[in-house]
Amino acid sequence: MAIILQTVLILGIISAVLALALSLADKYIADYGEVELKINDEEPMVVAGGNSLLSTLRDNKIFIPSACGGKGSCGYCKCQVLEGGGPVLATELPWLSKEEVESNTRLSCQVKVKQDIKIQIPEELFNVREYDVTVESIEDVTDKIKKIRWKLPEGESITFKPGQYIQIKAPEYDGGDDFDGSDEEVFRAYSIASSAGDHGYVENFIGYTKGICSTYVHKIMKEGDIVNMNGPYGDFYYKEDDGGPILLIGAGTGMAPLLSILYHLRDNNIDRKVRMFFGARTPDDLFVLDEMKKFEEELPDFKFMPTLSRTTPEMNWTGDTGRVTDSIDKYVEDGGGNWTAYLCGSPKMIDSIIEHLTAKGVTEDRIYYDAF
Repeated sequence: MAIILQTVLILGIISAVLALALSLADKYIADYGEVELKINDEEPMVVAGGNSLLSTLRDNKIFIPSACGGKGSCGYCKCQVLEGGGPVLATELPWLSKEEVESNTRLSCQVKVKQDIKIQIPEELFNVREYDVTVESIEDVTDKIKKIRWKLPEGESITFKPGQYIQIKAPEYDGGDDFDGSDEEVFRAYSIASSAGDHGYVENFIGYTKGICSTYVHKIMKEGDIVNMNGPYGDFYYKEDDGGPILLIGAGTGMAPLLSILYHLRDNNIDRKVRMFFGARTPDDLFVLDEMKKFEEELPDFKFMPTLSRTTPEMNWTGDTGRVTDSIDKYVEDGGGNWTAYLCGSPKMIDSIIEHLTAKGVTEDRIYYDAF
């Protein structure tokens, strides 16, 4: 047994030394010099070779969403690499469909800029900007969710569509007795909860997941701090469609984009029937109830309909119980009702809701969702 352990230890040390040697060689020996980066047939820009495409774009103030910090584990940072990207890597394949591979779609965090390169990105990403925002307020809305209000620098503004999201950069930080620190900077995505008409501030609901960024927000960050933000991003947002009735369905921090949509409806005097189903465990997990009451008073035809899954008689809960899909089955009429639905929650929850909505006759082309 001792010989086996010694062998495993020696192999581990050799592997670590080789990995370090390759990393140092790539950093100090493999000098790629300057290369040309051409985006969307615009005039090429000269950039330093050797970094990932994601980092190179970010260094040149062009931001592509990435929720994993460039580790190839979220699949968000896709773009088309038309020339100079090299072969598709094994680390990319789990995130790319056959059609995407055939159309030269890549994960920009996995593509290294070693030679002249030509890419295609959505035009709206040119509107993404970077801000150093001030933490104006931090509010505990539940025992695990904080509402953060960020103030943009004086003279700067943000324009977004209700439902979109921003990215926050968590810096390196030391851990405490009850949580780990972080020795790297990471970006994480959070849906915008505030009104699209408020261009000087952004609000988010950030739940505690023990991740690097949520730990920073819940355990380290304080009012008055300056935090790096970029955005807006996302193709999940309110659609100016046929003006029919709307279903808003979410849970937890999925409240954020739905709340932004409600602000948009109110601020623009949009007259549509709106029903909002929200899933939670107990009454303590419900929040922004005062805002919901105001929307019921101010919007022409709006009802907030929470469903709780873990109630006890002592809670004196008189509303609906079970899962949010139970409320869909109970209140959404058969035949579809011409509803347009906006969903926000976990992928498993979203899949279940879509199944129940389509069973009711709501067509998939009228269902929009943000799974996180």
